[in-house]
Amino acid sequence: MPTQLDQILAHTLLEVSQRKSRANLPELERRAAAHRPRGFAANLRRAGADGPAVIAEIKKASPSRGLIRADFRPVELAQTLARAGAAALSVLTDTEFFGGALEDLEAASAAVSSPCLRKDFMLDPFQVLEARAAGADAILLIVAALADEQMELLHSFAMDLELDVLVEAHDAIEIERALDAGAQVVGINSRDLRTFAVSTDRLLELSDLLPDDVLRVAESGIRSADDLARLREGGYQAFLIGEALMRQPEPAAALALLLDRQFSSER
Repeated sequence: MPTQLDQILAHTLLEVSQRKSRANLPELERRAAAHRPRGFAANLRRAGADGPAVIAEIKKASPSRGLIRADFRPVELAQTLARAGAAALSVLTDTEFFGGALEDLEAASAAVSSPCLRKDFMLDPFQVLEARAAGADAILLIVAALADEQMELLHSFAMDLELDVLVEAHDAIEIERALDAGAQVVGINSRDLRTFAVSTDRLLELSDLLPDDVLRVAESGIRSADDLARLREGGYQAFLIGEALMRQPEPAAALALLLDRQFSSER
């Protein structure tokens, strides 16, 4: 039986094909060239040297959780989360399953100086060009969604466009594949994208498989300062936090409180 991930990927391929057929490629390339990437990985490393580097995720919905934030204003969220201490932002651009759009990324990126990640199911180099044109400073590659050749091609093309690449894995085999593709920023997702089950213990089990020179990002299921402290002790420098913030009435206040409690526990 096809998994939900299979269904998402099939729909993404169809959407990308349609966008490519309508695209004005010279204009897209012009817009991509006009955006100067702001150093997503470098910013995370700087922030992570002093405390937890949080990638705050701007997300309206998800396939497993449904509508997460009805009052969804990407520009306001981006500005307030950046002021609250987010080292970077992640913006969902998948429409069908997450309620996002490339326009959300473009608007959020233009409103802040913080580096932004395009969070989507990246399957085609065209999407990488779209990402930079929309103001992304990094893209996400999901190992579970890609063959090795695809992953290497997309990683290489993103680097050629001066975009950082967060490569997401959720088991030992996927970590090995990510490293073989040249990944320097690896996210370990505690959510299995095939079943959508979450196990934060997986983050600690897999951290030791990553070389010391790789930037380690913990993803999904992070809800408290205690979670941040435990994962920092386990070797993670950066933390992608989405739903735990997006469900709060004031996401920026929730992020500021989370960071304040974490810093207080380290003093």
